[in-house]
Amino acid sequence: MAANEPGGRSARKHQAIMEAATAVFMAKGYAGTSMDDIAKLAAVSKQTVYKHFADKEKLFAEIVLATTDRVDAMIDLVAGIPTDAGAPEENLLRLARQFLTALTQPQVLQLRRLIIANADTFPDLGAAWYEQGFERVLATLAATFQRLADQGLLRIDDPLLAANHFSGMLLWIPVNKAMFHGGPQHTQAELDHYADEGVRVFLAAYR
Repeated sequence: MAANEPGGRSARKHQAIMEAATAVFMAKGYAGTSMDDIAKLAAVSKQTVYKHFADKEKLFAEIVLATTDRVDAMIDLVAGIPTDAGAPEENLLRLARQFLTALTQPQVLQLRRLIIANADTFPDLGAAWYEQGFERVLATLAATFQRLADQGLLRIDDPLLAANHFSGMLLWIPVNKAMFHGGPQHTQAELDHYADEGVRVFLAAYR
C-alpha cells in the first residue's frame, strides 16, 4: 500500500479502485478487464492500482468477497419474521416479496453471473462467496422456520431443506431467465406473483 500517502487519501484511492474494478469486471468480465481499464475509471495511475493490489486476481477476489457484507441486511430481514400465530401467511408473504426484490436487483444478478462464469478458474472464491453469502441466508431462514415450527405454526422435519424449497420456488424463474438473457426480464408485478404463489405452495406443504 502507498505508505507515503496520508491514510485518508490512500483509503479513498483504495475505495475508488474497488468501485472502478467492480464496474469494469461486471461490464467486461474477468478476462476482458485490464488493470489499465480499472486505473482509467478510478482516475489513478496503473502503478497506484498495483500499490494497492498485487495483481488482477487479488483485486477480483477482494471485490467479490466484499459484496458478502450486503448479505447482513438480508439476514436481518429473514431473522426478523414475526411469530404472530394469527398471520403466518401474511408474514411469509411480506418476507417473500422483500426477499425476491432484493435478490433480483440487476447488480446482484450481474455479480452472480460473473462469479459463475469464473467458477472454473477460481473455484475457492466461488465457494467462499456462496458460503459467506447465500448459504448464511439459507441457514438463517432454516433457523427461523425451526422457530416457527417450535411454535406450532409450521410442520417441518428438515428446516434447511424447507429453506431451500422456499427460496428455490421464489428464485427459479426470474434468476434463470436473467442468467440466460443477460439481465433481468421480470416486472415487479411478476415478482409479486412469484412470491404469492411460492408462499401458497410452501404453506400447502409445510403448514
